[in-house]
Amino acid sequence: MAVVVSLRDLVDELQTLSNESHAYLNKITGEILSVTNDDFAMVDSGDDWREFSESELEEKFFEHVEKVRFSEEYLELPNQFDIHEYEIMERFCLSIPNEIISDVLLDKIRGSGAFRRFKDTIYRYGIEKDWFKFRDEAYKEIAVSWLESNGFAYSDDMNRREQSV
Repeated sequence: MAVVVSLRDLVDELQTLSNESHAYLNKITGEILSVTNDDFAMVDSGDDWREFSESELEEKFFEHVEKVRFSEEYLELPNQFDIHEYEIMERFCLSIPNEIISDVLLDKIRGSGAFRRFKDTIYRYGIEKDWFKFRDEAYKEIAVSWLESNGFAYSDDMNRREQSV
């Protein structure tokens, strides 16, 4: 039976990525593993990372990191540079029907500090729920596209989880 990936889990993982982290999908189980550059450095160091593991859980984690590095069992998910959150913000700004607010937002996302100014402005105008819904939908589209292009089935559990919150 083919693995079925949770769309909510995938979107959640994509939304937490940073410069220092990467996410991988286990092609056999559908589980997602987040790995930092430091985790890779530990496995790549040549030292026996088992000596440094402080718990059975940590040892299991590094076994998975080693599989990510040296096997075909894992597939890397899109990273933050593939996702282009700035473009998502820009599309959101352009989607605002009120031209004044749209123009203010577009102005706020120019230059250094764009993300902070954007966030401050959406709260000032009380449109943060609109932003988070727009952002979730954009990430969902990215995740679905990635899953389909890599031949994975998925469960669309996005709305279910939102309703239970």
